[in-house]
Amino acid sequence: MATINYKRLIFCALLSFGSITIASAQTKTQADINADLGVYRKQIDSLDKLLIQVLGNRQRVVKEVGIYKKKHNVPPLQPARFKQVLDRAIASGQKENLSGEFTTELMNAIHKESLRIEGDSTVVGH
Repeated sequence: MATINYKRLIFCALLSFGSITIASAQTKTQADINADLGVYRKQIDSLDKLLIQVLGNRQRVVKEVGIYKKKHNVPPLQPARFKQVLDRAIASGQKENLSGEFTTELMNAIHKESLRIEGDSTVVGH
């Protein structure tokens, strides 16, 4: 399986969108406003798609972790590991101007789904 550098992937995706300049205070029609917003919305849609792809890749790895844990009688919930993941995510989020509350809620949702996936994992080939 090829290793994907997600930070580089996201960075390249963001660069490909280029920068958008907002026109100075001039009167715009609703059609102009909608067109301007459409550019932003297209960027958001592309980033949302990328986020979902990254989360899908993450969950596939989580499934493999679940299979491994089940095979070796390791419980899905590892509180110390989750604390490390959460602390690292909060620190990274702060660098991106994301609130600790938002990052915590996001990571809790991801962790909840990961535990569900790990719990549903079955050992294959045995």
